[in-house]
Amino acid sequence: MTRIVVAGASGLIGSALVRSLTADGHEVLRLVRRAPRAADEVRWDPKRADVDTDRLDGCEAFVNLAGAGVGDHRWTAAYKREIHDSRVLGTAALAEAAAALDTPPRVFLNGSAVGYYGDTGSRAVDESAPAGEGFLPALCVEWEAATAPAHQAGIRTVLARTGLVVARGGGAWAKLFPLFRSGLGGRMGDGRQYWSYIALHDHVAALRHLLDTQTLSGPVNLTAPHPATNREVTAAMGRVLHRPTLFTAPAPALRLALGEMAGDVLGSTRAVPTRLVESGFEFAFPGLDDAIRAA
Repeated sequence: MTRIVVAGASGLIGSALVRSLTADGHEVLRLVRRAPRAADEVRWDPKRADVDTDRLDGCEAFVNLAGAGVGDHRWTAAYKREIHDSRVLGTAALAEAAAALDTPPRVFLNGSAVGYYGDTGSRAVDESAPAGEGFLPALCVEWEAATAPAHQAGIRTVLARTGLVVARGGGAWAKLFPLFRSGLGGRMGDGRQYWSYIALHDHVAALRHLLDTQTLSGPVNLTAPHPATNREVTAAMGRVLHRPTLFTAPAPALRLALGEMAGDVLGSTRAVPTRLVESGFEFAFPGLDDAIRAA
């Protein structure tokens, strides 16, 4: 049994990861931003760079999946600051805490996103591609750079660049399912933009793979092998849920409703998981229809 620290343990991915780890007999310490109420909770304050490290020495791994939801609110200046600080400041606090331990973890696994690449159009990109332009790429660059203290301390540091997670319980797909079930689903904009998706089951399995595969470090795309266009996503949702997909959300309407965030919805990121596949990882739900059915 190993001891693993998880920040962001109450989120969609974090809670699924905790369930997977504990089912296999690992001891998980969950970082919380309030007074601990359970034996497996440890207090931290990411914005104040305050981590209670008394129980963290000797833990095998730190996993940081914490951060305000990108799609939870309209991108006002204040909420963009919240998105930024919850990721960058929290990552820096954890990386510094890990590096300062007498017995540091062997791996620091930090969340990131395929938003790093920006709008790539129809061009496929893997981990060798440079950062794009805009709010999300700039955020991801800072987010990843905040892991530097862990890397400099000799801790194997992995950056999990996540795509859109196909799940009912949270994220973008949690908002799509009710729409499509009610027959109100349809393509967004012209539908040609690529969505780099991954089934929740595969995402958790990939995180476990990154923790265990000692040769992997640096950025790793956590996406299914074949990104789909929004038009293809729309058709697959209709097939799996047996609903019509006649409605369309025009680009001007999305920009009016979502503001700056519409650029993320209408943008195209065709990210492929080159390093994950080369490391021997096998997807349980590589196809879009299967990923939707699994959710």
